[in-house]
Formats: sequence, structure tokens, C-alpha cells
Amino acid sequence: MCGIAGELRFDQRPADLAAVERITHHLAPRGPDAHGFHSQGPIAFGHRRLKIMDLAEASGQPMIDSDLGLSMVFNGAIYNYPQLRSELQALGYRFFSGGDTEVLLKGYHAWGKDLLPKLNGMFAFAVWERDTQQLFIARDRLGVKPLYLSRTGQRLRFASSLPALLAGGDIGKTLDPIALNHYLNFHAVVPAPRTILAGVEKLPAASWMLIDAQGNCEQQTWWSLQFGPQGDEVDFSLQDWSERVLDGMREAVSIRQRAAVEVGVLLSGGVDSSLLVGLLREAGVENLSTFSIGFEDAGGERGDEFQYSDLIAEHFTTRHHQLRIGENEILEQLPAAFRAMSEPMVSHDCIAFYLLSREVAKHCKVVQSGQGADELFAGYHWYPLVDGADDAFAAYRKAFFDREHDEYAACVQPEWLTNDAAGDFVRQHFAQPGASAAVDKALRLDSTVMLVDDPVKRVDNMTMAWGLEARTPFLDYRLAELSARIPGRFKLPNGGKHVLKEAARQVIPAAVIDRQKGYFPVPGLKHLDGATLGWVRDLLVDPSQDRGLFNPAMLDRLLSDPHGQLTPLRGSKLWQMAALNLWLSEQGL
Repeated sequence: MCGIAGELRFDQRPADLAAVERITHHLAPRGPDAHGFHSQGPIAFGHRRLKIMDLAEASGQPMIDSDLGLSMVFNGAIYNYPQLRSELQALGYRFFSGGDTEVLLKGYHAWGKDLLPKLNGMFAFAVWERDTQQLFIARDRLGVKPLYLSRTGQRLRFASSLPALLAGGDIGKTLDPIALNHYLNFHAVVPAPRTILAGVEKLPAASWMLIDAQGNCEQQTWWSLQFGPQGDEVDFSLQDWSERVLDGMREAVSIRQRAAVEVGVLLSGGVDSSLLVGLLREAGVENLSTFSIGFEDAGGERGDEFQYSDLIAEHFTTRHHQLRIGENEILEQLPAAFRAMSEPMVSHDCIAFYLLSREVAKHCKVVQSGQGADELFAGYHWYPLVDGADDAFAAYRKAFFDREHDEYAACVQPEWLTNDAAGDFVRQHFAQPGASAAVDKALRLDSTVMLVDDPVKRVDNMTMAWGLEARTPFLDYRLAELSARIPGRFKLPNGGKHVLKEAARQVIPAAVIDRQKGYFPVPGLKHLDGATLGWVRDLLVDPSQDRGLFNPAMLDRLLSDPHGQLTPLRGSKLWQMAALNLWLSEQGL
């Protein structure tokens, strides 16, 4: 895993290598092991390298093959690259390195955009075709690897993070009012291609873009999830589905062990991460390290789930590391965690993952994590509500949205007010073909939009801040496609994820499976009190933090009752607004 950057000029001028160098320097935490640059006419590439797949210098980037007329930068990991390498060798290609980057380069030469469906992995990459003067960029199916873009009439720039793009200069720093609407309503999720800044966009997951040196551009979505059983699957029983889920999980976990000698697992103590530990042990992984984090209790809510993570660690005899964080350290480290965010995120998991990744990086370079299981297998509480509702969209909105439109209108100052942009987006998404059942419409939205721009982005940003590669087996595209075909009646019972839990019973203790669903809580950021409340108040009412975004009357109302102003997802509305100001400040905006 790495950080990538580049610029393509449309104005007959040479690429601005100095800007690309500034952008690449900002990506240093993502790739602490090496760096490189390449510039030729209108194109310039920058790269920061985290050595995992192939440690040799021959796999360094930017990678250039003069015979093929191609150069590229790549961020991610292609797990099936040995099979693709063999296929390419049979076509006559010869290799000078042993990693996955050269397989991508030669695979693109052999198959063009048809390479993408052959890939099993997480990736964002850019290939420059010297002879046609075209740039091809692409992103993986579920958006595990990010790619941010800045386009003007003179050039295109791209980078693995939004703050890195800002470091290159020449980017407008005005907020996008539609994105602000999404942030305040859609639980801080800003769907691609928008970002919180009007001058920056992101390539959507499962998309590619082809753009030439004149600025002519073509863009397509190359993969989508199709819901509902196919063929003989219509008559499958719970046992049939659970067997296939377990087989799929075994393969997804196993293939992600490629080139990972020292492996860790982020162990929350829930079903998802516990299953990863069990499957890694089942696959024969020795010296398995597990890592759990906990926080101080607050508002009568427990700040850790150590009883369950300890149970799994003892059951599978892992080298377990338990990290407990106090309020003072949260406040000390929050600014650094927000500097590491590509976009503002409100989830308390961010600080948890940031601090946990700091600890994990001391012990290993690769960690497996359980993101995606809830979105793919219906683990959240709103799925039964949507499934039984006459109006699926209304039920989803009531359960997930942070505010109704009238409250949002009272929250922002008049110049930032828009129509019901977030509501319109979700309504239109529900209306798209490919998912007929109400619960499947919600699952499709969450797995292809919310998952990409909340849990997945959170894990990428926080782990890469410490040069740590996170691998997410639940996001194996084959498992995602399998989960989409499983009818809701096999997912919704037993508190959700029913079919996954039945599969897990063959691997992990029942005490972890049959427990009440937990989260990665940071109670102090939910039940604002003491020093934390004072800090949040300063972020919102200090004149230096006033950007003309929020209505002072709404701030006064929320601050008058800081414990009673929670969203339907039980998050603090005050924290959400303060988090935006904190991110803007840390990015110098």
C-alpha cells in the first residue's frame, strides 16, 4: 500500500513537477519506505511506497516500461496477482520484478480496461499511455483505496488524499453547499463524486476514467452489485447459504495472507473480527497478534468490550494487546486524527482506529479488520424497520438521517441553505433497478455508498496515518456478490447477520455470537461532559472558528442541553458540528 499523486496538463505546458512533489511529500505517512517521481511532457507522477508485496527495488514506483510505452503509479494490493502473472507469461510477457505492480502494468497493456474485472484486491492506480497521450485511472469495486481529483481547464491532478491535493496549491477552498447538506443530514457521508470542498472531487468506487492531453474525458462504472438469488439459489436453505458464506470467508481471509509474515487483527470482540481470528488460526497462522482498544465510561455507557475480546484472545491463544485511552489523551490526539482524515468524519471509531493503529504499527505492517459485515449481511438495527415498512425510504430516513430538513434549515446560515439534497439522493438511489426488496435497497445504498465513505474511508485514513496496511476480507468482491444474492429473510433474524452468525458457529465460541450487538464506543464524545464539552464549545463559539456556517441560535439551543441532543443513530449533534470545524482548522481552511 502506498500514496500516489500526479498531474496531467491540457494546455501544452509541461507538468508541474514541483506541485506533484509537494503533494507526494504530504503522503509520506502512507508510504514511509521509499519515494519516486517521473515526469515526461504533460504528465508527472509521484509515489510513496510501503513495502509489502515485493521488497526489491525492482518493484519501486513510478514504474516505467519503455518497451510497452507505459508508466504507472499504484496504491493497494492485488491478491490474485500470481495467477494473473502466469496468465500474462503464457501470452509472452516477461517480468523484471516479483510484485503486483508490474502485473497491473502488463495486464493493462494486454487487456486495457478489461483488466479490471480480473482483479481481486483493493486498488487505485493511474497508467499513462505514452504513444496515445492518454491517462487511465481506476478505483476498486468497493472503494477501499481512495482517489481524489482536482480539475481545471488547464490540468487534472490526483492524489490518495484530499489534504495532499491541497498541498499542491491552485485549488479553491470553498465548501460545497450540497456536500454540507449531506454532511449534516446523511451522517457525514458525502457521496462521490462530491467532497466537502467544491474544488475537489473523488473518483467513485468501481469507476474508471480515460482522459487525454486535450482534456477530453470518458468515465464509466465497471461493476455493480445485483441483488436476489440466481438460478438454483432460489431454493437454497439457511444451511446452504451459511456453508457458502463460510467457504467465501475462508478464501477471502486466506488470500489476504499473501505477503504478510507478521499479521495482526483489530479485535473488537464482536462476531466479525472474532471470525477473522478464528479463520486465521484455522488457516495455520502462528504468532497471531490481536489488538483491542477501550475508553473511559461516560453517561452510564461502558467504554470497552474487553470481556469479549479477551475471550477470543484466550480461546485462540493470540498475542493480545489491550489499549485503554483516557479522556486527556483523546483530546490531545483528536487534532492529529483529524489531520489524517481525507474528509471530515463524525464516527467515534476514527479516534479509536487512529490510536489503535499507532499501537499496531509497532508490531506489524499488515492487519486484518472486519469492516463491511454489517452493511453486507444486515447487521444494523434499521434493516428490519425498512423491511417491514410501507415506505422504505421514509423508514430508512427516520432511522439513519441525523436531522429532518427543517432542522437542517435552522442549523445553517441562509447562504448555505439548499434543498433536501441528501433526501433526494437516497430517494433516487432506492428507485434504481437491481434491488427489488425494500431491505435490499437499503443494503445496496449502505454497501456501495455509506460503507465506502464512512467505515472503509475511516480504516484507510487512520491505518495509513501510521504506515499500516489494513486488509478487509468482508470486502472481497466475491463475498459481496454472494451476500447480495442472499434473501433478507436469512439475514434479518437473530438481531441481524443471521446467516453470517450461523456460519461463524463452526469457528468461534457461541458466547461471542449470541451477545448483544456492540460498537467501538467512545462514550466521552457522545455524552459530552467536563473538559470534552468545554473543548467542543470552544470549537463552535470561539470567534476564530466562526466560518459563517452555523446559525448561532441553533448553537445556543444545542449547548443549552448538550446531553439531550442526539441523532437517531445516538450521536451528538454538537460533536458533528464541532468535528467539521476541527477538520477545517486542521487542514488550514
